[in-house]
Amino acid sequence: MARRQRGPSRSNDKPVGYGVPTLLAIGLHVLVVVLSLVTLPQRQPVDAESTSIVQATLISTETTTDQAQRAEEARARAAARQAEEEARQEEEARQAEAEEQARAEAERQAAEERAREAEQQQAAREEEARRLQEARQEAEAEAQRRAEEAERQSRLREEQEAERQRQQEAAEEAERQRQQEAQQRAEEEARRQREAEEQRQREAEEQRQREAEEQRRREEEAQRQREAEEQRQREEEAQRQREAEEQRQREEEAQRQREAEEQRRREEEAQRQREAEEQRRREEEAQRQREAEEQRRREEEARRAAEAASQGLDRAIEGESDAVANARQAQEAANSFINLVRRAVEQAWVIPPGASGGLAATVQVQLGPSGELFGATITQSSGDGSFDRSALQAVEAAAPFGELRQLPPAAQRDFRQFNLRFTPGDVR
Repeated sequence: MARRQRGPSRSNDKPVGYGVPTLLAIGLHVLVVVLSLVTLPQRQPVDAESTSIVQATLISTETTTDQAQRAEEARARAAARQAEEEARQEEEARQAEAEEQARAEAERQAAEERAREAEQQQAAREEEARRLQEARQEAEAEAQRRAEEAERQSRLREEQEAERQRQQEAAEEAERQRQQEAQQRAEEEARRQREAEEQRQREAEEQRQREAEEQRRREEEAQRQREAEEQRQREEEAQRQREAEEQRQREEEAQRQREAEEQRRREEEAQRQREAEEQRRREEEAQRQREAEEQRRREEEARRAAEAASQGLDRAIEGESDAVANARQAQEAANSFINLVRRAVEQAWVIPPGASGGLAATVQVQLGPSGELFGATITQSSGDGSFDRSALQAVEAAAPFGELRQLPPAAQRDFRQFNLRFTPGDVR
């Protein structure tokens, strides 16, 4: 009953729906069932009056519930016109949740009530008389409360009807205001659209102007770039021409330097050849002088020998065999010395790379009494300066030739000067 009294007081704030009436109906039915089970085991004829009261009260309660539901539906329809679709859906969800909670609460209360009922039935068997009296008193009190509730519901219906009319009027007023506001919003929206269109047109015009300016700027920039590129190409062409001219001048200068170097080399070579020729002539002159001196010496010796022969033929004949033996021994020693010199020079000779097989050079070697090197000169050049220098260096590296002291005195004089012919791979 307390729930039914609190329910309408909240209806002025927002729609309640079917949740509260349903909950009240379920609670009333549970109460009737409990009372029926309490009084059923020892029903007496005198209970007919209580049963009638209970049934009458139930009908009255159901009628009041229907009225409350209709009033609630009227309020719900009035509220539905004011609310937006999204608020209605949210309210329905809340109502469904409230109904689910109410059903769960009713089931829980029913379960608890059944447990209590079992306990009460057990206690009823022990104190039957007391329960019966309490049940009658409770029924009378309930009837009294229901009568008061019916009267209160009547007043409540009148108030609800007045409230419904007031809400309907308020809803109509709200609808008019909403339509006015919608009209104002539509006009405001149209004005904003016009302003937006004008703004868009202005921006489009400004954009066209900016694009035209940007196009002009790009064309000017492209023109500047073309001119700069042409200027750069002209400068590069001039630079290439300058570089080509400088390269040509450098090549001409290098050519002149090569020609001058070649001319200098030819002059040096000619100078070396002249010097070599002069040296050869001097050496030939010296050789002729030595040969003439040798010829004179041999003639003198021949004369002295002829005189000696005339003085003692016998003694000459005796010494002839000794002279032949000494000459043979001297010749063998000379051949051995020459072979030794050739091997030493060949071992010290470093042939220049690229020397062709047709090169040949003759070196005149002059030795001292102990085999030391007095001088080495080119008497016949190969035409290759490096080849000639390598031959001279080989003779200088192989000296001294101390084996000269081992020759007979006459042979030593003969090999104080001799020639060596250098060819690639051989020294003669």
